[in-house]
Amino acid sequence: MDDQDNGGEPMANGADTTPVAGLISQYVKDLSFENPNAPAIYQSQSMPRIDVQFNIGTQQVAEDVFEVILKMDVRSETDDGVAFVVDLSFAGLFGLRNIPEEHVQPFLLGEAPRLLFPFARRVLADTVRDGGFQPLLLEPIDFDALYLSQVQAQPGENLPIEDIGHA
Repeated sequence: MDDQDNGGEPMANGADTTPVAGLISQYVKDLSFENPNAPAIYQSQSMPRIDVQFNIGTQQVAEDVFEVILKMDVRSETDDGVAFVVDLSFAGLFGLRNIPEEHVQPFLLGEAPRLLFPFARRVLADTVRDGGFQPLLLEPIDFDALYLSQVQAQPGENLPIEDIGHA
């Protein structure tokens, strides 16, 4: 291998120092669906009120490997009572190699949840549909903007993961 393989930059002691970030795996870590007022709730004529809360959690699970968990809690209520409650923890394993320390947290709290969200959204929609309701299709969430707003609100601090956002 010569220096041309690394954009002309010499490698330190023959090691590849190119920054790499990638999704290794994604999975449902925890899923709960409750339909406490079935079958009466299916007769309700009132419009449901839907409350969606989400949090982001992360932990290092091995050298250069981090688990990011996108937790979504959804509650739907009508004038006749609770229609459904869904708690979903959708996770991904991300490999980060040669990423400067100052870029790890922005990736894990901004970019990683953005990559996981479409898949978590589908699991949530399918679960609600399988529970007998219209699929719940959430609008995309700008996790990078949420992360940046948290950084601006708490300059110079590492962010507590559970405070990243609510919708």
